[in-house]
Amino acid sequence: MPQFEFSKWDGSQNFAPQSADELFDHLSDYLMDYGEHVLPSLEDWEQEHPDVVDQLVKRGYVEKDREGRFHITPKGIRRVENKALEHLFQIQSRDKLGRHETEFRGSGQTMLDESRPYQFGDPVANLNMQETLKNALHRQGGGFPISVGEDDLIVHETQYQTSCATVVLIDMSGSMSRYGKYASAKRVAMALQALVRSRYQSDTIQFVGFYTYATPLSEKELLYSAPKPVSIYDPRVRLRIPLDNPPSFVPEHFTNIQAGLQFARKTLQRSAAANQQIIVITDGEPTAHIEGREIVLIYPPTEKSARLTLAEAKRCANEGIRISSFALIEDYFYFGLTNFVDQMAEVTGGVSATCNADDLGNMIVNSFVNGRKRRNRG
Repeated sequence: MPQFEFSKWDGSQNFAPQSADELFDHLSDYLMDYGEHVLPSLEDWEQEHPDVVDQLVKRGYVEKDREGRFHITPKGIRRVENKALEHLFQIQSRDKLGRHETEFRGSGQTMLDESRPYQFGDPVANLNMQETLKNALHRQGGGFPISVGEDDLIVHETQYQTSCATVVLIDMSGSMSRYGKYASAKRVAMALQALVRSRYQSDTIQFVGFYTYATPLSEKELLYSAPKPVSIYDPRVRLRIPLDNPPSFVPEHFTNIQAGLQFARKTLQRSAAANQQIIVITDGEPTAHIEGREIVLIYPPTEKSARLTLAEAKRCANEGIRISSFALIEDYFYFGLTNFVDQMAEVTGGVSATCNADDLGNMIVNSFVNGRKRRNRG
């Protein structure tokens, strides 16, 4: 039990209000869980606590449009992403994410801490001035001015940073709303965005939510997103939805991994990156698939949905795309899910893992870093 100690307030203690940064961080926690459904509550806050909302607006995290609706600004989104990355590195503090070795050298080099003697043709921009001056001082026995000779020159070692195009597929089916699974997946995805922006500027990363359909998600759309609510409760479902002329009501809470993989593959076909990878985060077997110009919704899961999904995964692998699949088992564990992700790894030569929300960040970042080391093309 936690221990508390109380004392009488004598009037000398100062009560500091929360900063705008702290207020926004609390708001972003709710955004992770509930997406854009949280934003209308800011209108209530504005009525009850106008100073609180005013802080967020002045700090540049929140803005109001002409219709009076609140939105998160690009600055606010960057803060959410950076805080997600900071949280991830706190969890992963035992693992250093240094630069990654590759045997390829050429344009797109980055300087390392290691140094070596200058060789004819080395770029002057790579000169390690501190070590060079140290050599010159040692050679001439001290004193000024310092005379630098060719033998004193030291350059930073460099390595080629291969570019990587990554598509992260995030399960938005109804079951992802349980036990904070979707919030964890979203937080990891936003951390990856911050990691790419800060460390791997030559990379690209795209997020796709898959449910009955598959939809690309911008940074703002990712922050605003939430799992699709369960809309039918039949114990057995067999539905065919025409893609060209769908009905007014379509249950969206199914799990169409095939559609997500297909969208990712077509996205990566437009990329010239040396490495290409797909990261799949899901908590269930496929319960939907595409047949011609129809989406078929099937529950309980069937062998046909799995087979067609695995065929699409194989197409991705045949195009040189690495696939890593992570199965969330937060609230249940069943062999159907683990067997499916294992099969996907087997047919693609990729990676599969089962994990809970607490382990997801470590596992995905490690997979992302390992995936971008491979050079499949060019």
